[in-house]
Amino acid sequence: MIVLDRCAVSTVDSAGTEHASGHVVIADGRIQSVGSGASPRPYESHTYVDASSCLVTPGLINTHHHLYQWATRGLAQDATLFEWLTTLYPVWRGLDDSVTHAAASAGLAKLALTGCTLAADHHYVFPSGGGDVFNALVSAGRRIGIRLEAIRGSMDRGESQGGLPPDNLVEDTEAALIATEQAIGDYHSTADDALIRVAVGPCSPFSVSRELMTGAASLARRHGVRLHTHLAETLDEEEQCLAENGCTPTEYAEQLGWLGSDVWLAHTVHLSSDAVKRLGATSTGSAHCPTSNGRLGTGIAPVRDLLDAGAPVGLGVDGAASNEDGGLVVELRAALHQARQRGGPRALDVRKALWMGTMGGARVLGRDDSLGSIEPGKVADLAVWDLSGMDYAGIADPVAALVLGTPPPLKLLIVGGEVVVRDGVLLTASTDELARDLSAASLKLQEAAR
Repeated sequence: MIVLDRCAVSTVDSAGTEHASGHVVIADGRIQSVGSGASPRPYESHTYVDASSCLVTPGLINTHHHLYQWATRGLAQDATLFEWLTTLYPVWRGLDDSVTHAAASAGLAKLALTGCTLAADHHYVFPSGGGDVFNALVSAGRRIGIRLEAIRGSMDRGESQGGLPPDNLVEDTEAALIATEQAIGDYHSTADDALIRVAVGPCSPFSVSRELMTGAASLARRHGVRLHTHLAETLDEEEQCLAENGCTPTEYAEQLGWLGSDVWLAHTVHLSSDAVKRLGATSTGSAHCPTSNGRLGTGIAPVRDLLDAGAPVGLGVDGAASNEDGGLVVELRAALHQARQRGGPRALDVRKALWMGTMGGARVLGRDDSLGSIEPGKVADLAVWDLSGMDYAGIADPVAALVLGTPPPLKLLIVGGEVVVRDGVLLTASTDELARDLSAASLKLQEAAR
């Protein structure tokens, strides 16, 4: 049992309930109570935390990432998406299970240190002879101790078929589907507090055949798991889709059965008004990745329009090769700034940005029944932000301090009642060791690409 006391609390529940000075009580990995004023001290043995000068929020949820890319940061710095991909694909040919584990462990550690309690990772690179890279990803999630939506990605459309990846980096269509089904059987849990879930994720229309897209959708729905892919990220993608299929990416996705409440799409930058309405009408989710979109210059997603249309929208960090920071809390401010650059100063407020990073992400991943808000009975995934320093002095609104100000340090990050970060220190792994392993993994990839 943990008692968080004398803290500001933003519950992000449906009523937007907040407590200027309140408490949260955790028991058996669940929220037992939340309210204003001091907490009644329980009779049971418990850990008491004086969280004055802190803001307690739900743990942040990252709806789109590529953790293996932590080993290839800083490359193709001024490239378009397609240029960036063609530069990095030859490097990623050297990926193996050891590199994947080192990169994923470091990436998950950074996410934890920036308030993330659940990360969706889209892994679609499976080089021949690389070992069991998907297991390496899952084991990294278990090592760091935050929740992982492990998306078994795939590519089967190489250069000879008009795709971007080299032919020796794609899989056979049937082999990809078999391996995806195996991953579901090996790792997926349906428990509402599951640490590991598996989703199905063909990479993108320009690296995946029509057969793999439709086969993956059928497979996912047969097993009751979610579907994920990249869509409408760049104008290049739209032009290619129009030329090859005579329709926009969103129309193509709908033809393939890839719109629906069990689907979420990464980026969704270039959407017509009709496409926005279709995502809203079908409850298709969007993973908004503002920093990565800015780094690659792909454009600004119509987030306000999607929210108004009723589409679930969450935040994503995206791969660290297109977002070298790799942290999650900074995406709250980036999302707010981009929305306002597109739609003016009232396009997105600080509380809606926090909602996108918590409850919005839970909706996108189909976990809003148990995660995303601080309510009795829900799983105790919490971030306790320390707002005691000079950076926050004089900001009366703690949510504004979190979203608009300098990213605060964590007093605690709690996942299912277990403390993963305390006073800005990761408890589950040594960050020095993670850095050494990551440096070695990066060097290994660079040498293999020479």
